[in-house]
Amino acid sequence: MGICLRVGESLRPGGRACQFGAEGTSPRHQEEAAMPEETPVLLSRDARGVVTVTLNRPQVGNAYNEPLLRALIAGLDALRADEGVRALVIRGAGRHFAAGADINWLAEVAGYGPERAYQCSLATTLAMQKLNEFPRPTFAVIQGACFGGGAGIACCVDVALATPAALFGLTEVRVGVSPTPISTHMVHAMGLRQTRRYALTGERFGAEEALRMGLVHEVLAAEAMEARLAAILDETLLSAPGAVAVTKDSFLGANGLKLDDRQMALLAHEGWMQRASAEGREGLAAFREKRRPAWYPKD
Repeated sequence: MGICLRVGESLRPGGRACQFGAEGTSPRHQEEAAMPEETPVLLSRDARGVVTVTLNRPQVGNAYNEPLLRALIAGLDALRADEGVRALVIRGAGRHFAAGADINWLAEVAGYGPERAYQCSLATTLAMQKLNEFPRPTFAVIQGACFGGGAGIACCVDVALATPAALFGLTEVRVGVSPTPISTHMVHAMGLRQTRRYALTGERFGAEEALRMGLVHEVLAAEAMEARLAAILDETLLSAPGAVAVTKDSFLGANGLKLDDRQMALLAHEGWMQRASAEGREGLAAFREKRRPAWYPKD
């Protein structure tokens, strides 16, 4: 029998995938059919306490919008408080992992007032930070597009696995903004030298390059992915939960990766200001109109 959760409820072992943060019927497995728009984040949990979080907007490559961010934040908060959770696996429904921000949503945000626009920017920053500081081991299984905030998720998990066809990109600068919500995490995962190249040029890069830089830990054929993930999870479950939480917290603290409210607010404010800037507006318009932005040199 499937279950669906209200915010604050626990996900019991054996529950099938469902939306977090709203009521609804239990949808089928992500491979059977695309889930309705009302279920942007799906959670399922096995008997061992391994929770799968599925980003569920396959019709737009799992690009995130405000409902997805809010559902992800609520889900992470509830799972953090659940001592029965032993590990977290993040997946993308359909062909892609996560294609970054939904460009149509960004167009909507451009029409918001300052406070609401800032809150949307803050939600992006907060979702990344909550994932980064989640006290249990976190994994990402990456296929297809992994751009912008999707690459940010890869930076924030403890173990990132990718298929050979996965494609990565830090492409925010091409639409006139900076990847401020994920900047700290990118430098930590990829190193400053590599981040400077890819965050400034907006170049896309493949799974082998991501492996070379340390953004992902292993590149695996699609047919080998599940067995390898299961093996790593089995090793992980041998680790004491309390020791894991303390170890992770100490690593993050020692490397300046635990952001306080003020730091997150500054990142969110910078992100909002850039979206509202002339470059941000032109970059968004150029992307939607499938043309080069005005700052590209004329012939």
